[in-house]
Amino acid sequence: MTFSIVACDLKEKSWGIAVASKFPGVGAVVPWAQADAGAVATQSFANTSYGPRGLQMMASGLSADETLAKLLMEDGERELRQTGLVDAQGNAATFTGSGCFPWAGGITGKGYAIQGNILANAKVVPAMEKKFLAAKGDLPTRLHSALLAGDRAGGDKRGRQSAAIYVVKPNGGYGGFVDRWIDYRVDDHDNPVPRLGELIEMHELYFGKSSDNERLALKGKSLEQMSAILKRQGYLKKNRSYQSAFYEFIGNENFEERADTNGQWIDKPVMKYLLKKFK
Repeated sequence: MTFSIVACDLKEKSWGIAVASKFPGVGAVVPWAQADAGAVATQSFANTSYGPRGLQMMASGLSADETLAKLLMEDGERELRQTGLVDAQGNAATFTGSGCFPWAGGITGKGYAIQGNILANAKVVPAMEKKFLAAKGDLPTRLHSALLAGDRAGGDKRGRQSAAIYVVKPNGGYGGFVDRWIDYRVDDHDNPVPRLGELIEMHELYFGKSSDNERLALKGKSLEQMSAILKRQGYLKKNRSYQSAFYEFIGNENFEERADTNGQWIDKPVMKYLLKKFK
C-alpha cells in the first residue's frame, strides 16, 4: 500500500526517505533517519519499531544488511513486512515479505533502496530507480524526483492520499541545532506527490542558502525597490529608519536565514519573490 525510496548523499552527508501511499499520514509511520547513522522505511503492516531500532543498530556499527537480518529475525510476522535501509556508508538493503500484497518488490544500489507494495504494476520501482540515478541536485530534490516518477508510473494501485519526505544531515535543521533538514508531509490530498514538491520548493525559498556571489546588495535600484515595498506595507514610516523597518519586515516574512537583518543584502531568489508578492 506504499512506495518509497531510502537514499543518501555521502558527499553532503545526508540521508533521507520519500514515500507515498493510499493511506492517511504516511509520513507519521514510514520514514526514519538519523545523521551519520542511516535511514529506514518501514511499510506494509508496518512494524514501526524497525525505525528507531534500525537506526540504533546502524549507529552502533551494524551494516544495513546486518541490521535488516536482525530486525527480521526478531519479528515473528516478518513475512508481512516491507522495509528499506541505507547505512552511514551508503550500503543498502531491502526486504519484501511473502505476505505483502502484489505487486510488491524492491531494488537496491549503492546509496539507495527502493520498494513498494500494492503497486499498479512492476514498472513503478524501476521507474523510480531510473529517475533517481539521472536526477540532478541535492538529495531532497532527487528523492522527490524518484517519488514523482513512481507516482506517474502508476504508484499505489488503490489511489493517492498522502506523501512525505524526511531528510537529515549534521546540523541541517533550522539554526543548525539538530539534524532534521527536510521534514514535510501531505497527510490527505487528492494529488499528494506534486503537492509535496511544492512544499520542497517553498523550503528552498525560505531556508536555502545562496553563495556569496548570488547575494544581492541592497543599494541603488534594489534599495529603491525594497524601500518601496517597506513603504507600501507600512513598515517604513516617518521618523523610522530603513534598518529598523527592514529588520521587522524580514522577520515577519520569515526570511531571516536569507537576508542580512541590517538591510545590506538579500538573496536574489527572495528578492524576486518579494517583488512579485508585493508589486
